[in-house]
Amino acid sequence: MNGANGHIVEATHISRVFPMPAGPVTAVADVTLRIAPGDHIAIRGPSGCGKSTLLHMLGCVETPTSGTLLFTGNDVTKLSDRQRSLLRLRSIGFVFQRFYLLPMLTAAENVELPQSEANVSKAERRGRTKELLEYVGLASRADHRPSELSGGEMQRVAIARALANRPGLLLADEPTGELDRATGEQIAALLDRVNADGTAMVIVTHDPALAERSTRVLSMRDGRIENETASA
Repeated sequence: MNGANGHIVEATHISRVFPMPAGPVTAVADVTLRIAPGDHIAIRGPSGCGKSTLLHMLGCVETPTSGTLLFTGNDVTKLSDRQRSLLRLRSIGFVFQRFYLLPMLTAAENVELPQSEANVSKAERRGRTKELLEYVGLASRADHRPSELSGGEMQRVAIARALANRPGLLLADEPTGELDRATGEQIAALLDRVNADGTAMVIVTHDPALAERSTRVLSMRDGRIENETASA
């Protein structure tokens, strides 16, 4: 389900201010952004410019200090913590630079976990997990724990986990940042495939080559979006 205008996310003049001992710090300032189904957006900018904070707000992890943020038409600022948690679980997938797989679980168990939290039946989640590990090319590694996987394999498991509950939006924060160039290219190609298969995507990245794969590139500085360009 999308908002009244067909958007997944409608952010209007959102800002995020953090109280600090030396005075308030504005991490994101007056950002307006629309994300539609199938969008492929990259956010670039120097370290500390607010990219990750903006991504966290788009993912309903942080709430705006001011402005309006609608997710599929629902005002995020009016949701309880539990309602936001359920929204993230069912509608948003997250991929991080350092994978954040649970080390004591196998690849399959890591992918099953968010489905279990969403009360998906055991039979359905086993089938979905098998399908996803095949999708990311790791069917043969299902029983391996993260310590037995390469960095690229761990990121593939993380992507499978992010897709477990069929989210409409995937948010990725420096998804190739911990990987060598060749492996990063493989992960970028997998993310392209995820987007081509219908999942909207927003990627925070310092890598210009990864950004160029997106159709919209947003450049941030000092908490603001300075400009937006169309890519390939």
